[in-house]
Amino acid sequence: MKGLSFITHPVFKIVSEEATKLNVDAYVIGGFVRDNILGRPCKDIDIVAVGSGKGDKTVGITLAEAVGKRLRTRVNVFRNFGTAQLKTDDYEVEFVGARKESYSRDSRKPIVEDGTLEDDQNRRDFTINAMAVSLNEKSYGALLDPFDGFGDIECKIIRTPLSPDVTYSDDPLRMMRAIRFATQLNYKIEDESFNSIKRNADRIKIISRERVADELHKIVLAKVPSVGFKLLFNSGLLKFIFPEMQALQGVDVIKGHAHKDNFYHTLQVLDNVAERSADLWLRWAAILHDIAKPPTKKYEEGHGWTFHGHEDRGARMVPKIFTAMKFPLNDRMKYVQKLVQLHLRPIALAKDEITDSAVRRLLFDAGDDVEDLMLLCECDITSKQEERVQRYLNNFKIVRQKLKEIEEKDRVRNWQPPVTGEDIMAAFGIAPSLQVGIIKTAIRESILDGIIPNERPAAWELMKAEGAKAGLQVVAGYELPNPELLPVKVKQDENTDK
Repeated sequence: MKGLSFITHPVFKIVSEEATKLNVDAYVIGGFVRDNILGRPCKDIDIVAVGSGKGDKTVGITLAEAVGKRLRTRVNVFRNFGTAQLKTDDYEVEFVGARKESYSRDSRKPIVEDGTLEDDQNRRDFTINAMAVSLNEKSYGALLDPFDGFGDIECKIIRTPLSPDVTYSDDPLRMMRAIRFATQLNYKIEDESFNSIKRNADRIKIISRERVADELHKIVLAKVPSVGFKLLFNSGLLKFIFPEMQALQGVDVIKGHAHKDNFYHTLQVLDNVAERSADLWLRWAAILHDIAKPPTKKYEEGHGWTFHGHEDRGARMVPKIFTAMKFPLNDRMKYVQKLVQLHLRPIALAKDEITDSAVRRLLFDAGDDVEDLMLLCECDITSKQEERVQRYLNNFKIVRQKLKEIEEKDRVRNWQPPVTGEDIMAAFGIAPSLQVGIIKTAIRESILDGIIPNERPAAWELMKAEGAKAGLQVVAGYELPNPELLPVKVKQDENTDK
């Protein structure tokens, strides 16, 4: 059968031979079979073994150890789960015994018993993941497909092997997996199955935020991620896993004035970014760039709808959302927060006459993320008026050119002060104080406003002038050190005044 040529790989022959020696049946099952039929690359092989183990080892562990011995490779055993894993040059192979599962209402952790291949296929989430290929001597290479997963691949359908109410209630994460597969593969979720997701949506609350986040990331990384978010919204899952995004949906009308639906606008921006970048966190910046529009929405008489300060409030919301979602609270969060905070700045520059000072400040604030910021802003132009879109994009080209020119001239991207807090304290013979911070700020603002060049001698002269205003004088005989002769520092200390 087309797509099943993978069983010629030596690892499958070895599994087959060792299973025969142990008098057990072995099958390749799940995603590896599915992806090979689809022609998609897959390095994770799941082997299910049917039979009895030896001693306290499950049949899956026993088979894995026998295969590992043949391959002379390490086998990682996970006794609590009854599984084992080994690696070849090409694949990661996981072994498990065929099992039968039952669930309690308040947990997705099953009660597991030894089972048959049929039991194991029954417990799978979707028909396209329940297909198995025999590695047994008498039926080697035969496809065992009791739920017609192959037919569902041909028809591009996501369907559960058993009743969807049972499948989704047993393990509610499968509802998100259904939407993830539909998004990644551009498949349709069967009507009965989708209606079941609607009925069971609140069950997602028993799933850990980490597992939800993992599925959500995979949706975000899809070719057209808006497909997944529309399914999450229409199924009722979104309000449980991401209420802030749910709140973006809808349009209010007062005196004939309406605003755009910020949910669908956000999805368009996300798809625009996805066409140009595969970066997960840039895509999350697209998702969150207008996240504070609902709480900042206001109708102003004679003007219409406003969302004043939504970029600032949105930036403050980012850490709370990352915490709730169990996303990393590190530089990735700060990166997203920065882009949310700054996403209106290039648009403002594109509207008005561009001043060198405004460009310097944008470079100073955005640093190395300025290119990503510009990409996000270009993707944020979603008007249906083609002339308006083109006008903005042309203006953004001017902004990009100005950014390049100013950076080459003034070097304020990832700016480090030409005169540091240590310089100021040494020059005036003072300890860390508020005055040090005031002088540093005066130097920074003068450089960003173009009053002085971003050079050490000019900053030194301004430092002396600012110090004199506060009654400070340079220590007699003190000269400004040559920075090339100073010890190398990874990064200048920006907090010496605190």
